[in-house]
Amino acid sequence: MSKYIITGAPGAGKTSLLEALQQLQFPCYGEVSRQLIIELTAKGSRCLPWIDLPCFAGLALSRMMAAYRSAPKEGPVFFDRGIPDIIAYLSAAGLPVTNKYQVALRRYPYDTTVFLLPPWEDIYIQDPQRWQTFDEARLIDQHIRDRYRSSGYRLVTLPKSTVKERVAFIQDALLHLHEEKTRQYDEKDQRI
Repeated sequence: MSKYIITGAPGAGKTSLLEALQQLQFPCYGEVSRQLIIELTAKGSRCLPWIDLPCFAGLALSRMMAAYRSAPKEGPVFFDRGIPDIIAYLSAAGLPVTNKYQVALRRYPYDTTVFLLPPWEDIYIQDPQRWQTFDEARLIDQHIRDRYRSSGYRLVTLPKSTVKERVAFIQDALLHLHEEKTRQYDEKDQRI
């Protein structure tokens, strides 16, 4: 599996990190929610997360599943958020998580290693697509952490540092993950 999620609190630097990874020729998929908010706001829709989160979550889920299916099969691919994020946002709002999200979670598995960017007040900026306060962003971060852990993912927290240093951190982590998986396959072959 080479589908990696980059997640974390709103405004923690995910977009900048994905753009830098894309410049290094890694296939990257931007945040579905941000694009949806731009599109829906332009249409005057009420299916926005601060008005009708269940409606918005359903649209985001459809887009995330489509992005997953269209991703290349070879090499590392990075996604700005994944299906567990939708569940975390619903949970943070105290809303029920219907069965379609649980089914999607099983049907569209990502690599078990997830890269998490922690809340970082120094770089946090509210904008028309990021309406949360920094305190709300920290609350969402906790729900994201809980959701990924309870779904069986291993979180690797990136340092609060430059984009260049974060890219180097991910590249180093990918190298170690590759070595670890190779070692596991070798051990499995020896037992057969």
